[in-house]
Amino acid sequence: MMKRIFVVLALASCAGASAFTTQQHAAKSSVGAQQRAVVLSPQAKHVKSATALALSSVGGAKKKEEPAKSSSGLAETLQVGGYFALWYLFNIAYNIYNKQALMILSYPWTIATIQMAVGLFYFVPVWMLGLRKAPKLNMSELKTLVPIALCHTGVHVGAVIALGAGAVSFAHIVKASEPVVTCALNALLLGEVLPLSVYATLLPIIGGVGIASMKELSFTWLALASAMLSNVSSAARGVLSKKTMSGKKIGENLDAQNLYAVLTAMSTAILIPVMFALEGTSFFTAFNQVVAKGEFTRKALATLVALSGATYYAYNEVAFLALGKVNPVTHAVGNTIKRVVIIVASVIAFKTPMSTGSIVGSSVAILGTLLYSLAMNASKKK
Repeated sequence: MMKRIFVVLALASCAGASAFTTQQHAAKSSVGAQQRAVVLSPQAKHVKSATALALSSVGGAKKKEEPAKSSSGLAETLQVGGYFALWYLFNIAYNIYNKQALMILSYPWTIATIQMAVGLFYFVPVWMLGLRKAPKLNMSELKTLVPIALCHTGVHVGAVIALGAGAVSFAHIVKASEPVVTCALNALLLGEVLPLSVYATLLPIIGGVGIASMKELSFTWLALASAMLSNVSSAARGVLSKKTMSGKKIGENLDAQNLYAVLTAMSTAILIPVMFALEGTSFFTAFNQVVAKGEFTRKALATLVALSGATYYAYNEVAFLALGKVNPVTHAVGNTIKRVVIIVASVIAFKTPMSTGSIVGSSVAILGTLLYSLAMNASKKK
């Protein structure tokens, strides 16, 4: 099992670096656009973690365009290629650790809470040591973020439940339909009407997910419903961000990474009482039972759960570093490749059987998400 995981992670690293390198050379003529802050990326809302969707409407200063230097070009390519590789690696590792933890301990609310809380052990020391300026928010500004934090919580919990209730590959296929939900909510709540070319790209997404769902060998309604809950929460988070934060300065030092950290802290506070209300302390009883059976040592099992949380926060953190350095087209292609790699990695790691119909449906849906991202980028240039 571990050998398969290491092979998959190595392949993902190569895929991430090569995907970026190809697109980086293709986009050399727009250095300034590649160096936008992550919060300004028009495609940031389509990240797998979906976190950037909530952050895409937060204001940020555009970096000044600087002349390209050949001496720094290679270093820049290697640096961001490394970011993409780490983004892929941490994302795959999270999906594998998360699924393993859920297979052993079927308490998704508790595991989701622990995963969210693990992030505090990263960004709190970073703030205390002065490695990054800590955000400053008053009570009114915190209240503004509460609805967004609730949606942020729904994104994560929905995904965790979906990953536990069905195959990892199926959960990500359904997650590929997020653009459909995003367009619907933007139209209903914001009155946003997009070009016909954008709406046309939703057809292969809907059709592909539909085919994959009908042909999915490990289909469960809980996995489908939970993945859709994650999609709806992500889209709602983006809408709320646009309505409450667009064009407004909220707090101090609230860049994309710090906003994600604040949302993580708020989501942890939201999840703790809900976790105890729904699952009580059953997780800890089950944990001790697994250890008593000799299936895992206490340290090994605790490490597995902790790693699922650490890799969850890490892949989102690295995503900001990667997406802040590339243009929207590079991001769209890289994000599409990432989803494919995660699906393939999970199939290899867990030996998940996929029918021909499921493979065809998945391919069509993922291609649709790429076309959607490219169409959105083209529409914003007009």
